[in-house]
Amino acid sequence: MTHHNPRALLKPAMRGVLDRIARANRLPLHLLTPEQARAFYEAGSGVLDIPPHKLKRVDELQIPTRDGDQIAARLYAPAMPDTEPGLPVLLYLHGGGFTIGSLNTHDSLCRHLAHLAHCAVLSVDYRLAPEHKFPTAVDDAWDSLVWLHAQAAGLGLDPERIAVGGDSAGGTLSLATAIQARDAGLRLALQLLFYPGCTPRRDTPSQKTFGHGFLLESEAIQWFFSQYLTQDEQYEDWRFAPLMAHDLDGVAPAWFGLAECDPLVDEGVLMADHLRLSGVPVELEIYRGVVHDFIKMGRAIPEALTAHQDAARALRQAFELAPLA
Repeated sequence: MTHHNPRALLKPAMRGVLDRIARANRLPLHLLTPEQARAFYEAGSGVLDIPPHKLKRVDELQIPTRDGDQIAARLYAPAMPDTEPGLPVLLYLHGGGFTIGSLNTHDSLCRHLAHLAHCAVLSVDYRLAPEHKFPTAVDDAWDSLVWLHAQAAGLGLDPERIAVGGDSAGGTLSLATAIQARDAGLRLALQLLFYPGCTPRRDTPSQKTFGHGFLLESEAIQWFFSQYLTQDEQYEDWRFAPLMAHDLDGVAPAWFGLAECDPLVDEGVLMADHLRLSGVPVELEIYRGVVHDFIKMGRAIPEALTAHQDAARALRQAFELAPLA
């Protein structure tokens, strides 16, 4: 994707947000320490996001990991189930380049998805780099799914109706988790993927077109990679770059929500095509005139709320719930 003036693609509201960010004149992400970057992201995460939706049930949980640690998780549900088999559930993995982000940065999004889809959402605080290098986040995501499947009934959830999803790096982790679920014979209803990272190289046309001035900077992407990976060969590992996975037959159906003006848009399209060629049902939406992370800008960007609705519709369909009115 090339464009002589890519900024002309932006919706006016999106251009206004980017202009305000530019005027703030903050240090770029790649010049911060991981601790500073986390604090910056936490502080800004609610500025453009919608107010948190009130839900009947919000539970703080702990999930054991394979190495004896425990990670925090938060379970959202619009209601308690009246009967067996319980509520369907989305395992949600937040974005943030494997380095930043938390349960709190994605709290409003998870609440809204639970409300709209009338399903439970289990948001997982997987361990972050650089303290925890690749493949710790991958392992935490998989351990969380195995735990959720085993504990679902006791939590009022349906172990036969589980989806996995996430945004950006969380989408990458979701793809890796879905492949592992296929290999383990654990059936998933859906992969819900907001602009996932999928390729080991930053050489797609959209990386060049939108790599500067569209929120997610090219230098920040490389900074995230350098925090997370320790060896060159890890760039080619499908658990980091799902486009490198050769066998995708039988992986769960996927819904993609991509941003047009995002360095990652091309690799999202390539991943969707890769899944389709393997016979995996895929639905893909590209939201025009918006940038990476737009789904957390619902106060300012109408397309964010449209994407929430579309994602909820995909979840309801996958869970065989009544369609949205």
